[in-house]
Amino acid sequence: MASETGGVKAFSIQGRLYRERERLAGMTDKERAWRRQWIRDQHLAPDEPRFVPEMHKELYNPIRRAYWKPLDAIFKALEPVLGKERALRSRVVTGKLCMGLVALYSAAYYFKYNTHDWTRKGGWRVISSRKTCLPGDPEPVRRSVGADYADSGFKNSPI
Repeated sequence: MASETGGVKAFSIQGRLYRERERLAGMTDKERAWRRQWIRDQHLAPDEPRFVPEMHKELYNPIRRAYWKPLDAIFKALEPVLGKERALRSRVVTGKLCMGLVALYSAAYYFKYNTHDWTRKGGWRVISSRKTCLPGDPEPVRRSVGADYADSGFKNSPI
């Protein structure tokens, strides 16, 4: 199993001073200097975070990079108009919506064209309830023989 820490036990780089109560309890001058330096180190330089293409290639497999390419190209062109952050958010939302739409269309296709009938074993079987029969309505069609039940469309087949 892969580990983010490479098998080494993770620990907080903030030390015991990440809690406000610990800081208020009293800090030595050495701890204050260390904390001041740690807070300064948290500020990113203007050119960070940096995009390293080799790192991108190492982290993501070729198939994933291939299906990301169309949206990456579109939103790379829109980046000057939308801005970097907004273009990235729009790209993510668009990708998720497209995947949801593909899933929805796939499910609709499957349910429409893979219904259960007498010619095959699988498919989705939908059993509907009988219609409500009120006084004065015409007499509903009654099932009279055993073959009327669960025929899966066999009686209506042209064969």
